[in-house]
Amino acid sequence: MYSSADTIWILLGSVLVFFMQAGFALLETGFTRAKNAGNIIMKNILNFSISSLVFWFIGFGLMYNGSKGGFTGIPDLFAKSDYSSTYPSPAFLIYQTMFCATAAAIVSGAMAERAKFSSYLIYSAAISALVYPVSGHWIWNSSGWLHQLGFHDFAGSTAVHMLGGLSAFIGAAVLGPRSGKYDKDGKSRAILGHNLILAALGAFILWFGWFGFNGCSTLSATGDDILLKVSRIFLNTNISGVASTVTVMFITWARYGKPDISMTINGILAGLVAITSGCDAVTPPGAFFIGLITAFTMVFSIEFIDHKLKVDDPVGTITVHGVCGALGTILTGIFSQNSGILYTNRFDFFLVQCTGVLATAIWAAVTIGLLFTVLRHTVGIRVSEDEEVQGLDYSEHGLMNSYADFMLPAGNASQYFSNPGTSAAFAPSAVLDASSGKYYDIPEVLRNTDGKIRNVVVLMNPSRFEALMTALDAINITGMTVTNVTGCGIQKGHKEYYRGAVYDTQLLPKLKVEIVISTVPVGLLIKTIRDTLYTGKIGDGKIFIYEVEDVIKVRTGKSGKAALV
Repeated sequence: MYSSADTIWILLGSVLVFFMQAGFALLETGFTRAKNAGNIIMKNILNFSISSLVFWFIGFGLMYNGSKGGFTGIPDLFAKSDYSSTYPSPAFLIYQTMFCATAAAIVSGAMAERAKFSSYLIYSAAISALVYPVSGHWIWNSSGWLHQLGFHDFAGSTAVHMLGGLSAFIGAAVLGPRSGKYDKDGKSRAILGHNLILAALGAFILWFGWFGFNGCSTLSATGDDILLKVSRIFLNTNISGVASTVTVMFITWARYGKPDISMTINGILAGLVAITSGCDAVTPPGAFFIGLITAFTMVFSIEFIDHKLKVDDPVGTITVHGVCGALGTILTGIFSQNSGILYTNRFDFFLVQCTGVLATAIWAAVTIGLLFTVLRHTVGIRVSEDEEVQGLDYSEHGLMNSYADFMLPAGNASQYFSNPGTSAAFAPSAVLDASSGKYYDIPEVLRNTDGKIRNVVVLMNPSRFEALMTALDAINITGMTVTNVTGCGIQKGHKEYYRGAVYDTQLLPKLKVEIVISTVPVGLLIKTIRDTLYTGKIGDGKIFIYEVEDVIKVRTGKSGKAALV
């Protein structure tokens, strides 16, 4: 006989964990740039869909159908065997499917903005079919070898989060950093996410879903003992999350001079990830200290991975899920009320926890490393530099803009410049015609550094903005004004398609970049702009050059060339 309470409890958990997919999508979208928002949403939708199908087809059986020497389950295509308990088999299958999809979704954030869509789909299938089910069998199947050792990972700090986070690390390392992430000296540059409101909403959705992730992992809601256990899990989950959040806020306030919003958002998830392993085994004070320790680890780990290892992780996935998942599992060996070092003065359980983390890490490193190596040498895993600069919304999906009724953000030009300078020490006599490959003479007035003040105005495609910033930095152009505008040339725009319907794009989003110069040769600037913006297609932009009669600096009253310093 099935228990109605247990069945409804598991199905409720399935709904809550499913809703976390929306949280992942919004968090990742908010922490990245607008030109990739559609691609990120598409990846999250397809990740869940592919993971669900593949896990149903083969992964679930490998995870839960018997055991072959404690290493893996017996294949059970389409999960046709009986997995029921006080709940029917389909309820257990759908709940476990949500966990599998979560593990597969984690890697998306670290590989955002430069990974091929096709390669990501292959990865989602592989981790759902083999990588996650095998290590999950070790941990959660009663016949699994780690389970037999006494390894405790109640809801998946290691089985789900560390596995996904380590996979993300390997993927991001193989991909390499985004264009412009590190300067020529290897110094990390901040690439701002376009919408912290979306990121915060995503974090709140994940927080909400986590009560189902942890609480419903009891797989039962029957009996006073279970209800007490569930209540404790809910409380511990929240205490660890808030302890980490508040601590990260104070850490960043002390380190950066002001409390950092994006890191604090990461702090929420770090605390939730860490408590997931021992949420049923620790006391509320133990949950508090797990959140506290995790906060310090998270901040310094994100800095280390970015600044020292030079692995570009736009969302903080590697640390939040990988590092904090492993840490939370190990800390369970210290704070567990029944078996932890603090309560028993014994290290045997702690060592088992370390063994489980290490074994899962090795399994993920070998399998995911092999997978990405094969992908890199076959279908490829990274888009071209031009496609990356243009944005994956357009290059991968033909979508001009995920925010059709809003202007594309121009970005923060100041993030690209840290060295105020003057000009290059030469004035070219000719400029490369990018369309023909030949040089043409620059008029005398354009190639001499005669000390005149000129305003160079560029109307350009927004997708080329970052490439232009990098090129201008190389010739010591350190100041500009950037404005979002709309317009079209004599061709009156062009046709695009949305959901199969044609729409006219008569007024196209453009950027207007204004650069006032006096010491930089105009010819050098023109050559740099043309070589950077040229694609040979309609819409590459136009350059206008004006002589400036005078410049006055409001603060000092200086005029002319002195006002530009």
